[in-house]
Amino acid sequence: MLPENLYSLPREQQIGQFLFIGLPGTELDAETRALITEVQPGGVIIFGRNVASAAQLRGLLDGVRELLPTPPLFGIDQEGGLVDRLRRIFTPMPAARTIRQHGDLAAARALGRITGETLRMLGFNINFAPVMSIMTDDRDLLSNGLYSRSYGRSPGEVLGYTTVYMRGLQGAGCLGCLKHFPGIGAGEVDSHEEMPVVRLSHDDLIAQDLAPYIELFQRRDDRVRCVMVSHGGFPNIDIKEEMTGGLLVPASLNYNIVTQLLRHELGYKHLVVTDDLEMGAIARHYEIGDAAVRASLAGEDMLLICASPEKIRRGHEALLEAANTGRLPQNRIRESLHRIAKTKAIVEPPLPLDLERFRLLSDSIEKLNSKLNYVYGGTVK
Repeated sequence: MLPENLYSLPREQQIGQFLFIGLPGTELDAETRALITEVQPGGVIIFGRNVASAAQLRGLLDGVRELLPTPPLFGIDQEGGLVDRLRRIFTPMPAARTIRQHGDLAAARALGRITGETLRMLGFNINFAPVMSIMTDDRDLLSNGLYSRSYGRSPGEVLGYTTVYMRGLQGAGCLGCLKHFPGIGAGEVDSHEEMPVVRLSHDDLIAQDLAPYIELFQRRDDRVRCVMVSHGGFPNIDIKEEMTGGLLVPASLNYNIVTQLLRHELGYKHLVVTDDLEMGAIARHYEIGDAAVRASLAGEDMLLICASPEKIRRGHEALLEAANTGRLPQNRIRESLHRIAKTKAIVEPPLPLDLERFRLLSDSIEKLNSKLNYVYGGTVK
């Protein structure tokens, strides 16, 4: 899809491209159809609540695709371990920590490859993985929910495992997304509940949590095409020390981090998405429309609003009003439309849903779990 094709859309549809939305349930019912038709989102993200069977899920995504004049991105958080949206219909996938503890780079690549092929058969084109957090022994004691989701305790470990995972995933034709920039492993709380504050200095962050990102950004193969920005607060790298209501502005809404650090300092040129704007770290302090506008002004290209149809609509309305009044400038809109279109132009089409092949891939994960002595755990969201 060429950028100028998005530029020619009516403004309401241009603004819809900024939204990556969740759906209420497993069916394309009247409520869901109305939401999709009204917002015309640039992306749709699937959760466990949307999954009943392989055929049902593929049918849901195909139905959404047919409703939209501009083909959407279809995303999912299919990390493995605690964050496994497909476990109702597919063998639960191993956690990143299990693979790292086993010292098995080949397992990371196999997980990426199997995940990529499976997702493409189901209709997806992007996976919001891998997690880039560095979890040292000290950080393992924190209650931030990242304990089992990390591939390493050092920049080198995280870089090694996530590199081969990405090769497997993207080699199978499914885009990956590095998260949660610029790194929330040192945060003491889970951003689903409230904002984790990371008090590392700029230099320490560059040397530790940002080091794997920097290495991947600098590679000539241009492997990284999507980055998700966290809701963490970073007081020691936020130059202006912006405060709202006495609180540090979270990274996802922060120009100093999204534009100055990620784009200008580190030179990243491709798609940037927020973490879910309905998470507690945002929802406790910002109305959804205000958060959506702030995120766009910070430099985010696509905004995840993952649960409430009402909040999805309010986010869309606030962005449209900001565009119509000039608060969200036209050049800012065009920049993001350009990156969204470039991303859509490189995603692979879905594979045919071959249920026998789907079963064989599920069996491959069962064998991988046996090799790793992985015991299933976690919950479905």
